Amino acid sequence: MPGQAAAPDESVAPDEAAPQDEGTRRGAAVAEGRLARLTWQKLTILPGVVGLVLLGTWLWFRSAELDTIARNALADGNVTLRLGQHIEMTVISTFWVLVIAIPLGIALTRPFLRKATPVAMAVANLGQAIPSLGLLVLLVFWLNIGQTTAVVGMVVYAVLPVLANTITGLRGIDPGLTEAAKGIGMSSLGVLAKVELPLAVPLILAGVRNALVLNVGTATLATFIGGGGLGDLISSGITNQRMPVLMLGSILTVALALLIDWIASLVELLLRPRGLEGSS
Repeated sequence: MPGQAAAPDESVAPDEAAPQDEGTRRGAAVAEGRLARLTWQKLTILPGVVGLVLLGTWLWFRSAELDTIARNALADGNVTLRLGQHIEMTVISTFWVLVIAIPLGIALTRPFLRKATPVAMAVANLGQAIPSLGLLVLLVFWLNIGQTTAVVGMVVYAVLPVLANTITGLRGIDPGLTEAAKGIGMSSLGVLAKVELPLAVPLILAGVRNALVLNVGTATLATFIGGGGLGDLISSGITNQRMPVLMLGSILTVALALLIDWIASLVELLLRPRGLEGSS
């Protein structure tokens, strides 16, 4: 009608809305499929067992008769402090392992650095060939005592599994897949990000899980170079011959290793490409 303003046309062309809806549906389907991998058994059994062990340990400590030396070793939040130090060293060292090992593993599978792979692997193997305590003691002469030295030693000790698995995972990809990706116009960086790395994720994450567990164990030796951690409780229990202190430090170390490995296994399930579900 004359004088009446026309309503703005807010409709979206079907050919524009369809790709957006399709992309949303695909994203939702991928997220739903990944969450479906987290069955109740994987989410509950292991943490439930660890929780029961920790509960039993706590109940035992409530009824145990501790002498003055044992009480002093556990007093003033010392257990919480040592547990926090242990987790901190594990997280920091694993972060640096990932920063070093994954980019280096990618670079060593490229043509321009492929010939350097044996040298890099020999250096990484050297880190694990030296006993972990001996490695920490050698680093003390260079970096002095303290938590930083412990973290450096943990990084050197745990680089090998992540580096080796990254190289193996990338080299194990069918060359036909990468050639097909290049054939449809993908750049080398695109092939790496969208084809090679997703296919290598299972092996890379398996190496990360190994590195995490190694770091939890190696962190207990930080006590010998002033790094703290749960190793302080274990060492105090052995030195003072106080079995409750020794048992608490050991149980917390084992529980931490199991829980970290459990969390890493869930991450591995969530990041595994859908096409590789049958190989889990």
